[in-house]
Amino acid sequence: MEYTEEQTFEQLNYSEVPLKLGEYESCSFVNCNFSDANLLGFKFIACEFIECNLSNAKLSSTSLQDVKFSDCKMLGLQFENCNQFGLSFEFSGCTLNHSSFYQMSLRKIRFENCQLHEVDFTECDLSEGKFENCDLNRATFDRTNVEKVNFRSSYNYSID
Repeated sequence: MEYTEEQTFEQLNYSEVPLKLGEYESCSFVNCNFSDANLLGFKFIACEFIECNLSNAKLSSTSLQDVKFSDCKMLGLQFENCNQFGLSFEFSGCTLNHSSFYQMSLRKIRFENCQLHEVDFTECDLSEGKFENCDLNRATFDRTNVEKVNFRSSYNYSID
């Protein structure tokens, strides 16, 4: 497994030429295409993804520790398949429609200016999370812990 630290990757298409399997620490991915990419077993630690397309990427056993996603297209991702050890991420300006966080512990998660249409938060622990100015149209909150979650500036959500 390759180890890469403090590098910036710009305008690369990982759907055509896959990213090398490895551990990436303090790296930036800017305007890269990961759509339909297989990220099985990758480790991303303190990385940031800016204006990337990660739609339908495979996240089985992928480690996401202290990862920031900004202005990314992230349709249909199954985050519950990620490695849960040290899992920590936040989203700003992202489109996460049709993604799933089923049964995940996401205490203090932060979503800012995100579109979360039909996202599945079933049986999640979202306690103390922040959803700032997010569109939650038809998002599912079935048996979800939303204790102390800040939804004040978000819209189109329905919680029974």
